[in-house]
Amino acid sequence: MSNEAQTDMSITQKGNPGKPEGEAGELMLERMNREHYEVTGWGLSFFDFDALDCVLDIGCGGGMTLSRIAEQVTRGTLYGVDYSSLSVAKSKEFNKELVACGRMKIVEGSVDALPFNDRSFDKITTVESFYFWPAPEKSLAEVYRVLKPGGVFILIADIHGAAELTEEQLENIRRYDLRNPAPNEFKTLFSAAGFDEVTVHLKNGTSWIAVEGLRK
Repeated sequence: MSNEAQTDMSITQKGNPGKPEGEAGELMLERMNREHYEVTGWGLSFFDFDALDCVLDIGCGGGMTLSRIAEQVTRGTLYGVDYSSLSVAKSKEFNKELVACGRMKIVEGSVDALPFNDRSFDKITTVESFYFWPAPEKSLAEVYRVLKPGGVFILIADIHGAAELTEEQLENIRRYDLRNPAPNEFKTLFSAAGFDEVTVHLKNGTSWIAVEGLRK
């Protein structure tokens, strides 16, 4: 293993990928903004954004996803939620101009009890966070609750349970006890949570997955 890879692993372990904290957590969030850029762009491409949408990003991390959505949702309101106080702070810092003008609101909270009213959002996304959700069935039902009729939720991840994964990826799944369903398992979970239509997107040549749930 290279020195750079060893350093990245040490930062991840100290920073706690499930709930980033401390100086190592700050470095990890900055790295995630860079490393998740491509898979995030691919996943967001399945959204048909409207300029006036009200959008929620669950597990907003370092704030990059919210920033990219704001480029298309130019007159709507964007919300971020994360149960790491450090992630909330870093997302606010990354998007400070949008927060200052009132176009973006970022709050601390957990996906299994989202601090929002029923039927609040036109679109909801989560990027690389489902691995850590404490109660997937309950959490997905919460996502469905706060989604407007006609709204869409997209879950984006760079691995899934049916993909051919590297030994490093498999070790991370074991080390952090990551939830990593296969595509058909995602369909079952989404349907059980109430989603009326579920579409799974896979990118050829990668282990990427985007699961799209529609509330009619």
